[in-house]
Amino acid sequence: MPLDTVFSVCPHDCPSACALEVERIDGNRVGRIRGAKAQGYTDGIVCAKVGRYAERQYHPERLSVPLRRVGDKGVGRAAFEPIAWDDALDIVAEAFTRVAQQHGAETVWPHYYSGTMGLVQRDGLQRLRHAMRYSRQHSTICNALTDVGWLVGHGQKRGVDGREMAKSDLIVVWGGNPVSTQVNVMTHIAKARKERGAKLVVVDPYRTGTAEIADMHLAPLPGTDGALACAVMHVLFKEGYADRDYLARYSDDPAGFETHLQSRGPAWASAITGLGEDEIVALARLYGQTKRAYIRIGYGFSRQRNGAVNLFAVTCLPIVTGAWQYEGGGALQSNHGLVRLDRRLIEGADVIDYSTRILDQCRIGAILTGNSTDLRGGPPVTALLIQNTNPMVVSPDLGLVHRGFARDDLFVCVHEQFMTETAAMADIVLPATTFLEHDDIYTAGAHAFLQLHRAVVPPYGECRSNHDVHCGLAERLGARHRGFTMTAYEIIAETLRMSGLPGPEEFVEGTWLDCDPPFETAHFLDGFGHLDRKFHFRANWASMRGPMGGFGVETLPTFPDHVANLDDGDPARPFRMVPAPSRSFLNTSFNNTPSGIAREGQPSALVHPETLAALGIADGDRIRIGNDKGSVVVRAKAFDGLQKRVVIAEGVWPNAAFEEGIGINLLTSADPGPPQGGAVYHDTSVWLRPT
Repeated sequence: MPLDTVFSVCPHDCPSACALEVERIDGNRVGRIRGAKAQGYTDGIVCAKVGRYAERQYHPERLSVPLRRVGDKGVGRAAFEPIAWDDALDIVAEAFTRVAQQHGAETVWPHYYSGTMGLVQRDGLQRLRHAMRYSRQHSTICNALTDVGWLVGHGQKRGVDGREMAKSDLIVVWGGNPVSTQVNVMTHIAKARKERGAKLVVVDPYRTGTAEIADMHLAPLPGTDGALACAVMHVLFKEGYADRDYLARYSDDPAGFETHLQSRGPAWASAITGLGEDEIVALARLYGQTKRAYIRIGYGFSRQRNGAVNLFAVTCLPIVTGAWQYEGGGALQSNHGLVRLDRRLIEGADVIDYSTRILDQCRIGAILTGNSTDLRGGPPVTALLIQNTNPMVVSPDLGLVHRGFARDDLFVCVHEQFMTETAAMADIVLPATTFLEHDDIYTAGAHAFLQLHRAVVPPYGECRSNHDVHCGLAERLGARHRGFTMTAYEIIAETLRMSGLPGPEEFVEGTWLDCDPPFETAHFLDGFGHLDRKFHFRANWASMRGPMGGFGVETLPTFPDHVANLDDGDPARPFRMVPAPSRSFLNTSFNNTPSGIAREGQPSALVHPETLAALGIADGDRIRIGNDKGSVVVRAKAFDGLQKRVVIAEGVWPNAAFEEGIGINLLTSADPGPPQGGAVYHDTSVWLRPT
């Protein structure tokens, strides 16, 4: 069969946004997918999930035609019958119009997230929302707390490109597991280790695959990273590793910060984190002695009620030592703010009505069950349009989410690739294209490339892109915006022009454009993002209140610190549970592919062997994990790579994989983390019992 190779970009919710080489068979089907060798960050490497993407692309359960539910909610495919596209869109538009006439436009809530990271196909839903004055969304499920923790110190959302790790002498992976979740990070770490003898340190509550190969692993109790970072900086100041000239030039109050840290030494942090004092001192000395020290900051340790403060504390480390001055030094949390794209056309920002209410994405359970505070005094949500997310599995406080979706008076349209748990609750299900079947443009968290992608194969069955659905509904609803009259590619080209960036023809292989700034800018040597151009040890949390006004600012410390506002201390729930990512799944993407299920096995919990013995539970036994929200049954796995109070549940498994039909997020809280909200999945206390 004729075979050619075309370039593409991975769309999934991962910082790497890999450039891809896609084998195309007869111009109509895809074969193997590889990382693009010529793009410097991807460097020819791609994760196994995407390498086997044909398994997902041609999965026998992929949706191919629009469906109308004729049976009970939650049953699945058997409860639906095929329907024509025009009829399906007419039904959706009529339902939205009907409920808006009854309750006002805010009763409709377009609900979305990052099933695709492409800006046109993901964020184009905003244009429909704004044009119709539907309820807005505060997207809190992933990076709200990380963004605040980074921005309060740096003032800009960017850092050192991940490619520079290859020139580091020390890489600290803090709160991430790139062996499972960002394989390209490991590529650049491997280069540094091979060519420079670089050391790898991992800070994570359990011995992950990344920690297994590290030179040093510290496993603090979840939610105590701020204490660890402060104690490390205490040692840096005390033992002469602080670069005082750099601090005087680039930070706002180094003397005040040093005074603050005097009472926050290793003994103080040891009591909070559960780590040994010697571990803390060893990390401090290794970091202080290494000029080219790079911190790759993950998301995991920010998903706590004190997550913003924890992350802020870690970002102060390279300021204290002046690591930003050196090639291979500094830090990176996300580069999504690096390329300044004008997104007005994509998102319809020119038609926003700022009086329209904003609803917190993580509070969907409370919203759908009528909590007046979460509804912000407005009408009930009686209609949902859902793209790029699966809230019936991924949202916190899942029991409340399920009750909300069970409402008889709630109209739901889901645009999806598979009959997910959320799609099974819908009235209308629309079949969605994959990234291989539509055009889009991508920024990245891990590097400085701006990338665009053209469809490489025709749509599967009758699938349509998100953009096509936005335009089809806009026509029926009377939504007016010029973006609805343009193709996705026309929007991309116009957005680049409006942003003062090169056109598509100047992208290498038609796919990537390196936007890495000069060294001085990348390393903040020409100033940080605040008006005084300095890094702020004194955090102005009030300036980080966010779109919903913020809360709890008075509970946040001026200087980095440990804040004990955790779900901890209840003797009835003595264990700290972290629902961590698995290697084969990405949220709920890929959790239905045979290869991923075969590798992951079944829902399980990693528990210290001594904890299991004390509970009378053997390795491999069924174990019940619970709290005041409910309980789930999983298999116990004896694992000594964590503290005795810590429980790890890897992977966002389908609800049906659990004995009682509801997943691990039954146990997680939808409480928002201050100062502007954010998911606190890893701040969950539980009890353990034999079944």
